[in-house]
Amino acid sequence: MEEFEVSLTLDVLSFDCPVPVYETKRTLSSMAAGEVLLVMADDPETKMDIPALLNRSGDSLLSVHEEAGEYHYYIRKEEKS
Repeated sequence: MEEFEVSLTLDVLSFDCPVPVYETKRTLSSMAAGEVLLVMADDPETKMDIPALLNRSGDSLLSVHEEAGEYHYYIRKEEKS
């Protein structure tokens, strides 16, 4: 498994849509370019929703790990032009 230097961790375990996506978007908006956010979720909808959010925001999904029904998303905040 790849290791990333995580700047912030967002725990949205036991929350269903739209909370994980809303909180991910809100947290990313307060981060500096280059920082890495770890989002921990267990809502299976996030497998589609988080990548869709990042496609719109321009931030990068570095990695996704799934274990025992938990999804860990490693997201790098990108510089906005």
